[in-house]
Amino acid sequence: MDWVLGEEFQTPDGVVRWDTLGSGDPVVLVHGTPYSSLLWRDIAPALARTRKVYFFDHLGFGQSEQREGQDLGLAAHARNFAHLLDHWRLSRPSVVAHDIGGAVALRTLLLEERNYRDLTLFDAVSGGAWERGLFQLFLDHEDVFRKLPGYAHEALVASHLRHATHLGFRPGVLDAFLAPWRGESGQAAFYRQYSRIRQADTAAYEHLLGGMSIPVRIVWGREDRILPPPYAEWLHERVPHAELHWVDGAGHLLQEDAPGQLLAHLTADFPSA
Repeated sequence: MDWVLGEEFQTPDGVVRWDTLGSGDPVVLVHGTPYSSLLWRDIAPALARTRKVYFFDHLGFGQSEQREGQDLGLAAHARNFAHLLDHWRLSRPSVVAHDIGGAVALRTLLLEERNYRDLTLFDAVSGGAWERGLFQLFLDHEDVFRKLPGYAHEALVASHLRHATHLGFRPGVLDAFLAPWRGESGQAAFYRQYSRIRQADTAAYEHLLGGMSIPVRIVWGREDRILPPPYAEWLHERVPHAELHWVDGAGHLLQEDAPGQLLAHLTADFPSA
């Protein structure tokens, strides 16, 4: 699948790959795990008709550098994101964040003290008790999962990816998401990044959510099995001025299940903007 990030940004732990499309007011797209900026392949070009769109692969993901010893915790991802915003000279971009990208965007806003024009969070890790299920097993048994035979690892990752979409992937998409996690180094990278993200890194800013003054939009798939609807309600209760929108018939990956509806939300004006 033809999705190449042509730019590089050097962090202390390796190279982050990024790129842009379009021109106009800036909007930054932040992906989650175990995905990459490939999730934005339909959304970014559509937004780029009227805006300058920035997208990147987190360190340890996609086309960015993967190696042992990297700091891949949410705090580190937030620091990298803050430095990327500085590198791009963006003082008040719109930010759109999904999955752990939500936690990264919130830490960058609330703890790294970067400013946004507005923030859209969809099917996003934001806080509360999200260390659970398969993710909890990854945290507790990283060494065991690293030792899985390659075929078993690939089957597990494929199943995990399929679990995130309610309607299924289009041809070739699942294979493209699997590619960075294949082979001995990819398998190690997959469990390494999961073992570094911790609930404590979202608990650190939860008390600040109610003080957010920028426009916030929450969008959620009603069929999300990774972060079910109560997680959207948890976030909405703590950011009381935020809009909350439900997308019926869609799971965790709105980019795959309902790209048109997601794009409609991303191009709609914020009432208070």
